[in-house]
Amino acid sequence: MHFGFSYFMRWASGLFLLAGLASVHAKQVSIHDPVMAKEGDTFYLFSTGPGITFYSSKDMKNWTHRGRVFPGEPVWAKEVAPAFDGHLWAPDIQRHDGKFYLYYSVSSFGKNTSAIGLTINQTLDPASPDYQWVDQGIVLRSVPQRDLWNAIDPNLIVDQQGTPWLSFGSFWSGLKLVKLAPDAKSLAEPQEWHSIAKRERSVLVDDLQAGPAEIEAPFIFHKGDYYYLFVSWDKCCRGKDSTYKMMVGRSKEVRGPYLDKEGKDLAAGGGTLLLAGDQDWPGVGHNSAYTFEGRDYLIFHAYEMSDNGLQKLKIAEIKWDAKRWPVIDPSVLHDYTSIQTN
Repeated sequence: MHFGFSYFMRWASGLFLLAGLASVHAKQVSIHDPVMAKEGDTFYLFSTGPGITFYSSKDMKNWTHRGRVFPGEPVWAKEVAPAFDGHLWAPDIQRHDGKFYLYYSVSSFGKNTSAIGLTINQTLDPASPDYQWVDQGIVLRSVPQRDLWNAIDPNLIVDQQGTPWLSFGSFWSGLKLVKLAPDAKSLAEPQEWHSIAKRERSVLVDDLQAGPAEIEAPFIFHKGDYYYLFVSWDKCCRGKDSTYKMMVGRSKEVRGPYLDKEGKDLAAGGGTLLLAGDQDWPGVGHNSAYTFEGRDYLIFHAYEMSDNGLQKLKIAEIKWDAKRWPVIDPSVLHDYTSIQTN
């Protein structure tokens, strides 16, 4: 009897060890700039990549690679950015007017020769007969020497009055907010623009250069009385040398001003730290935020030191403190591990 129990315990321990090793070595979702939507019982994840990479999941943990949104590339891409290499950057997926609006960026690294495009689908399920992405072309374009801003990193927010707005931007003079027409496919007329976040940039920096004003990836999330503006500071895309971190401010008006905990305007260099990296995950950022089934989630990417700085998907539940500021437990960097099932 004793021998049988001991043998069972050793056998069970071996299974747990094998399961743990399998989990450690399971392929994770390697992803930049993740955004997410839910349709029915399925989550869909979109990211920077050739043609926009996307995945599906039932539990936000196990992800199936579903291919790409664009089988080729937007017909207008090379006209906007002659050095365009096929990678579509920083998408944003939102449900609007009963359809799924997918905004995306065409650019060349370190240049503001850029444009934000839009493609629309009735469903996100590739198995549906209604599944078809229909490209709407350019929504917004930045031109070097004309514009001191960069038309990348789009995010759609529809305010409490039903007006759609697009936040966007990277480096240069910071992050902008522009009012869209009711169909969210073009700019509203007369145009209405706002500067919502920036960092210091010397007037001596050449207008063609991104400069040191390291801020990008705006995402506006409405909850309760506030619009929360999430942004990423410092450098992404450098593997182990990435210094990315996420900052936040809030406003009772979508137009801003967005203030941090100290009352400083993000458009004047303000920002409250939400989450920074650690020795194992040196850079974290380019987040999106959603409410699913009554819970709020932050979706972002992080660079893993032990995997040569490779970017990985992270998902954290957002908690709220007594003054209604978002809180992210840093342990999520170690506790959440995605599994790519194919």
